[in-house]
Amino acid sequence: MYSNKENVNILTALLVAHGVRHAVVCPGSRNAPIVHNLNECPDIECHPVTDERSAGFYALGMAQATGQRVVVCVTSGTALLNLAPAVAEAYYQHRSLIVVSADRPQQWIDQQDGQTLPQTDALGRFVRRAVSLPEPHDDEERWYCNRLVNEALMLSHAPVHINIPISEPLFGFSVASLPTERVITLKPSAIEPHTLSHVCRRFMQAHRPMLISGQPWNPHLDEAVYRVQDDDNYVPDFVLYTGGSIVSKRVKHFLRKARETWVVNETGEATDTFMNLTHVVQGDPEVVADQVGFFLEQQPHPFVEQWRALIAEVAAYAEAYEPVFSQMAAVKYLEQRLSSEYVSPIACHYANSQSIRLANIYSRQPMWCNRGVNGIEGSLSTAAGFSCVTDEPVCCVIGDLSFFYDQNALWNRCLRGNLRILLLNNGRGGIFNLLPGLEQSAARDALVAAEHHTTAEGICRQNAIDYRHAATMADMQQGIDWLLHTDSDRPLLLEVTTDAADDEQAYRGYYQGLKGQKPLH
Repeated sequence: MYSNKENVNILTALLVAHGVRHAVVCPGSRNAPIVHNLNECPDIECHPVTDERSAGFYALGMAQATGQRVVVCVTSGTALLNLAPAVAEAYYQHRSLIVVSADRPQQWIDQQDGQTLPQTDALGRFVRRAVSLPEPHDDEERWYCNRLVNEALMLSHAPVHINIPISEPLFGFSVASLPTERVITLKPSAIEPHTLSHVCRRFMQAHRPMLISGQPWNPHLDEAVYRVQDDDNYVPDFVLYTGGSIVSKRVKHFLRKARETWVVNETGEATDTFMNLTHVVQGDPEVVADQVGFFLEQQPHPFVEQWRALIAEVAAYAEAYEPVFSQMAAVKYLEQRLSSEYVSPIACHYANSQSIRLANIYSRQPMWCNRGVNGIEGSLSTAAGFSCVTDEPVCCVIGDLSFFYDQNALWNRCLRGNLRILLLNNGRGGIFNLLPGLEQSAARDALVAAEHHTTAEGICRQNAIDYRHAATMADMQQGIDWLLHTDSDRPLLLEVTTDAADDEQAYRGYYQGLKGQKPLH
């Protein structure tokens, strides 16, 4: 029988699944549930050592002899600190120690309770990864616990630290079997022919495979998912994700229905965006995507073709949809001009929030956007910095709150005429009009959406930025033509002022037009 502590059982199951066969265990009450579980596992041999400092070196010697990862398990408090010399030695020997420490619940740290000290980062830079497991209360916390253990155990050739807060009562052992846990595996470089071939073969053999890329480009995916809604005929069973941020929450929730995801990235990080990650392939995502594309050209896959047809339907709808004068109309016109008139694409930077969502509908070329953490600050500064080190034209499409927040980006003598700015000003954070339920709050307009009556004209004048203003469809179109075609040695800015209600109508109308139009299977 195993411990009643779910985080301990998740850890134990994954240690076994990742092939751990030896554990050095030290005495203690707080770590008793962990030691009990390790002793119950027929695949793990426990080696008792009382002195924690000595125990760390015992585990190091076992790692040297076997060439495998070895657990060293201690109780809470200073017991963990005694492992530091052995862990430092293992770090510089590139040996794989898995430090497992029991801990008190977070609320008791620094409260002069027995054996409590901040343990999570106690081993500092001598471990490649330090995680502290939650005590799960729901499915999301279970997923998080599983992911943290996998992230630590995927790393090799260096020590890692897994800290486990355990609340009382400690000594319940009534669970009949360990859970079946998802295992995340790190595959070697995708540049190696064997790995690349394996990834492509796995994709082509899947019943319903999907190749997904995030930033800088994933057009019409949000609308396509909106159209299929809960139609299981479109849910993939295998997702190959080449990384980059995905703007749409709808898409992320949809892809969480898939059976499994393999992610390709340069770092080997376990980016579990869709909560079903099973393999991390370390390598160049573009190489993998190109190779999969080559395979699909040779042998089209029916599920992929089904999705291509759906995306084409949505693209045709987007092209035909004529929004009222709005921010949506401005972005559509801009992207139409960029697609039809430029052989060499302009480097387009879109600010966060509504700007990037409109870009995902209308852009036909890769785009730049600060989607690492999705903040609105710095969008203009990023585009400005980009323009300072290239001779190609740079266009920044930005909403009013992002622009005024970052207006000092224009206070710079290095700026040149290759920077063009399309400012979409509807006097508020327009995205807040689209969040269901927020309309019930009296604070929405003035406090949440930061309603204002500011314009950019004065800011442009003081920074020698050529400025134009548009408040009608005709003025907007003429202004965008001016923005794209005027020769200038200073930056140009077109401020398009719209009504927030019209912006909301245009955006909602676009999606309402997709409703009820079920694609053909």
